[in-house]
Amino acid sequence: MIVIPSVDLRDRTRIRPTGLKTDASELPIGDAVSVARAWAARGFRRLQIVDRDAESGSSANASLIEDIVRDGAMEIQVAGGVQSSEQIERLADAGASGVVLGGRALDEIDWLADVADLFPGLLLVSTDVRQRRVVTRGWVHGLPVDVLDLVDDLAGLPLGGLIIASVQADGQHTSSNLALLEDVAEACEFPVMTSNGVSTMDDLRALEHRGLAGAVLGTALYSGSLDAQAVAHEFGC
Repeated sequence: MIVIPSVDLRDRTRIRPTGLKTDASELPIGDAVSVARAWAARGFRRLQIVDRDAESGSSANASLIEDIVRDGAMEIQVAGGVQSSEQIERLADAGASGVVLGGRALDEIDWLADVADLFPGLLLVSTDVRQRRVVTRGWVHGLPVDVLDLVDDLAGLPLGGLIIASVQADGQHTSSNLALLEDVAEACEFPVMTSNGVSTMDDLRALEHRGLAGAVLGTALYSGSLDAQAVAHEFGC
């Protein structure tokens, strides 16, 4: 199993751990490429960059993200606001190792199938889950479909993975939550990752034991609950 640090990018000048809610914790980027190099130096193989401005329709960060990808310090997967084949193509041409798709991919399976065929192995679908139901649009709109039905819908597509954020009131991976992730991993023909509920090394080991291919982490790597060096040693590559 691999752990992927995740950072949010805003306004070309601010970066913060994914999941951290306070603007006061945002840091000046300076040389954005150095952010990726710093994670690589710690022993991590892949970094996720979430373009928060793109989620609002802005392309202000596009060239900066492409520069980070082209630097080649580590594998970069890009998330946030990717809604078109043109955006995917630009990231693919720059050398992105993964492109994470959300709302449109869930709402338009036919479109997802088309772009997956154009970029086999590159695309990851991300969805939140609450009480086994697929949830989109900021956890407000719950689709009337069980997550395993979504797995069936995605079967046969040449995807690079499925990212599940299993939503519970306490934000942790409870036993029922782990069981759900295990069910998804067993049913899915491509790698399954999670991006929620990890705060200890034992959490990571429990996910690995249940067949998860990866965990995308933000604040847990910054808050002190996880030792980044230890995580990189055991799960960085």
